[in-house]
Amino acid sequence: MTKTVGILGGGQLGRMLAVAASRLGIKTHIFEPLPDPPAGDTATKIFSASYEDNGALVAFAKSVDVITYEFENIPTKALDALEKIKPVFPQRIALATSQDRLVEKQFLESIGLYVAPYAPVDTLEQLEEALETLGTPCILKTRRFGYDGKGQIRIETPGQAKTAFSALDGQSAVLEKFVRFEREISVIAARSTSGEITCFDPGENVHINGILHTTTVPAALPNHMQTDAVLLAAKILNALDYVGVMGVELFVGKNGLLVNEIAPRVHNSGHWTQNACLIDQFEQHIRAIFGLPLGNGQRHSDAIMTNLIGDDINHLEKHDNFALHLYGKSEVKAGRKMGHIIQLSPKSS
Repeated sequence: MTKTVGILGGGQLGRMLAVAASRLGIKTHIFEPLPDPPAGDTATKIFSASYEDNGALVAFAKSVDVITYEFENIPTKALDALEKIKPVFPQRIALATSQDRLVEKQFLESIGLYVAPYAPVDTLEQLEEALETLGTPCILKTRRFGYDGKGQIRIETPGQAKTAFSALDGQSAVLEKFVRFEREISVIAARSTSGEITCFDPGENVHINGILHTTTVPAALPNHMQTDAVLLAAKILNALDYVGVMGVELFVGKNGLLVNEIAPRVHNSGHWTQNACLIDQFEQHIRAIFGLPLGNGQRHSDAIMTNLIGDDINHLEKHDNFALHLYGKSEVKAGRKMGHIIQLSPKSS
């Protein structure tokens, strides 16, 4: 009997999850409030409704076998309604942990992992005290709803505290000591309902204006540090009893690995797997949430993934060994992810 996956969110990640599901003979239903979502081109059915529409949520849940999501900021009441009807993977605890930067850091420390020095900030006085303790430069980050560099303010001197705090407009925040790191890497890891875990090779990330620009695999890391990064990611998945794919972002510093953040979903820095591996992150996620055996995540090629941001999509050039992935978005906007390209070369290590 044909199975159906329900995906909350109709962006490019939902689009690529639907393509992967179709290869496994699994149908996809999308729940998306906005009209004409990118995932609408690849899904079997679209539920166009607000996350406050309980009737639509119930109908959506009854139409699928398993529910997953392509973004973290799902309203709590919507999850309450859905979980009563069908299983939601990744589970609620992983979502709650990643939605709040303070909770996330406290969780990571509780399982023995290292994060950048930080302090919670709810008042200007707390910010000023934290700056005195941590020193500058620091990054002031909202506890919730930050992505692609949004909700982050760099503070170079204590005198900038008042302006930075005012910019938060009353939102709770975390002050994080700026970490001088050699490089940023990420590990895309998967864990199935049976507890099976597999990880893709760490990729090295470069950001421009807070948005991921490139991911290069293999990362320029010694073998023992690559192993450490993979084991660290697996530790996080096991601690959360996680099901699905997770992106784990890490800083590589002189003292080892620091966890920057976790993302309980398929991740932009894992797109390279689409062409450099037999099984990509999207298929791995679908396998994991349906309890299917996980695939072999070994790469057969080196890869560089480059995001196409805004007007980049209008200036494509012909290249050898490049795969092109476009998201079908109807309008080009500055800072908007429109697609990505993946350049392959023979595997070096």
